[in-house]
Amino acid sequence: MNIEAQISTLVVDDNTSVLNAVSMLLRNYGYLVTACKSAGEALAELQKKQFDVVLTDIQMPGMSGIELLENIHSANKDIPVILMTGYAEVEVAIKAIKKGAFDFILKPYDPGYLVYSLKKAANYHRLTKMEKNYKRRLEEDVRKRTMELAEALNMVKAINIELVHRLTIVSEYRDIDTGAHIKRIGSYSARLAKALGMEQDFIEMITLASSMHDIGKIGIPDNILLKQGPLTPEEFTVMKTHSAIGKEMLSVSPHPHLNMAASIAITHHERWDGSGYPYGLEGVGIPAEGR
Repeated sequence: MNIEAQISTLVVDDNTSVLNAVSMLLRNYGYLVTACKSAGEALAELQKKQFDVVLTDIQMPGMSGIELLENIHSANKDIPVILMTGYAEVEVAIKAIKKGAFDFILKPYDPGYLVYSLKKAANYHRLTKMEKNYKRRLEEDVRKRTMELAEALNMVKAINIELVHRLTIVSEYRDIDTGAHIKRIGSYSARLAKALGMEQDFIEMITLASSMHDIGKIGIPDNILLKQGPLTPEEFTVMKTHSAIGKEMLSVSPHPHLNMAASIAITHHERWDGSGYPYGLEGVGIPAEGR
């Protein structure tokens, strides 16, 4: 089957002789032709079915061909409309082109050129539909890939959270009080960050990162970590090293959660008045996550 046999063409002309002659010519070339004697009749046909090309006379009683063109393009700008006229007026041609006419053919028309113009218009319409379909498929693929990426990111996030929880469980095995404290700190940090008007990303990050603030206690000997009663000055000096140990465990990571956790680990015992440890930082010199 040739391409013309697949082209649905709407021919509009109030002159019955011209309408029949054009319709017969196009059918002989294999075009699927619907013939209309007026613009109103053509609009009714356009409501019923889709056409690849519209070929219309300009000078018609009631609605002109240019007005028909405007009506067609107000509904679908992609349908090519070819205008025919027996009046070779430059102003009319310019107006037709400005309104979006695909081609402008003078009567008496050259059958060869008429068929060539229709074939060119049909190819234009076919390529336009192909482009739209491609864009639609591309948008669908992008949407699908975006959903898959979002699911993958959520999975990675869930895995990261689980790994952090499993890491902090290590502390619970050695010190039940520290384990319970770790769980509370995550909740408290999130509520404080929200009350301070922090960004949602910061709130989510500190909820997870703050739970690792005491992870350095893994490196503290049991006789100090689990000692009942007050620590000696020497023991307290050892205990204070958990901040540096935590930072060492968590630093130099490409993961922002771990970078924040490292900052919290080393600064969570600093004090606003500078009396904390290990650096004696004070005021806003202490990172927000540490404060």
